[in-house]
Amino acid sequence: MKHLILPLAAALLAAPLSAAEPAPAKAPIPSEIVAAAPQGDWVAIAAADLLVMELAPDARGKPRRVVIQLMPAPFSQGWVGNLRKLAAAHWWDGLSVYRVQDNYVAQWGDADGEVAGKGRKLPDGLAKVPESEYVAPYADLTNPIYVPIPGETTPPATSFARPRGPFVKVRHLSFHSGQDSYESFVGHALPGWPVAYNGATVWPIHCYGMVGVARDLSPDTGTGAELYAVIGHAPRQLDRNIALVGRVIEGIEHLSSLPRGPGNGVYADPGDRTPIRSVRPGNEVAGLPAYEYLSTESGSFARYAEARANRRDPFFIMPAGGADICNIPVPVRRSAGSR
Repeated sequence: MKHLILPLAAALLAAPLSAAEPAPAKAPIPSEIVAAAPQGDWVAIAAADLLVMELAPDARGKPRRVVIQLMPAPFSQGWVGNLRKLAAAHWWDGLSVYRVQDNYVAQWGDADGEVAGKGRKLPDGLAKVPESEYVAPYADLTNPIYVPIPGETTPPATSFARPRGPFVKVRHLSFHSGQDSYESFVGHALPGWPVAYNGATVWPIHCYGMVGVARDLSPDTGTGAELYAVIGHAPRQLDRNIALVGRVIEGIEHLSSLPRGPGNGVYADPGDRTPIRSVRPGNEVAGLPAYEYLSTESGSFARYAEARANRRDPFFIMPAGGADICNIPVPVRRSAGSR
């Protein structure tokens, strides 16, 4: 038997191996999907829709620039109009970031505004915006379209993206019947902003980097002279309670890395404030880079959103099967050349 087994074993060892199963294709990570997105999937941001805030240099003398994209119609346009007037009047120049609260907001404006005789005079013609402007009517958003996520052939019955009469071009992105912990439906509205919807109205939501209008107690809604940027976990309880007027598209690290103030974050020592050198409309800033965002209607964005919700790259063991709307930020990048 040994004489039979040994030659047989040798033959088996010498025999060519059968074709191995093909290795599964490597799942792209979100950044790879964004990098591969064709130019046609990107939308230019007009320079006139940007505010550029120059803070005093840091301790090493490095410049600190914060670029804010203003909220598009139909959202918050009364406040956005005020911001344009304030920037044109150079109202913020020489003021400061005077409040930084951990896991919440960085706030800037006139820290002495409530001190009698010390506050800076506001420019004439600022609008007094009612609380009703925190939301936009459902019917104000038109041209419905549905962009399926990978693997979907028809819109889910409860999808926020499903066209229902005159409606916004919005994607279903929560992967849980369009719902999240705060509202019935969430998604991304043109031109690429996270929103929530309750059946009658639509509104922008407080994600990281969003910029809002500080205010006093209701019915005050703020003018836009005092602004804040979200630098922590999305404070969604503020949705529809305060106006959102934009988002930081570059330089959020210059706000989120500032020292925290005590209590509610207001610095007790004025020397801790970060001076603002200037705030200007983007079309007045020489050499400002051009910016563009990934269209939320594109197939690239659909793949990116699905990958954000279900990470399959080697580090991850278990795909989550869903994502909070604020964990699917709309990619923004510098485009070639400057203005």
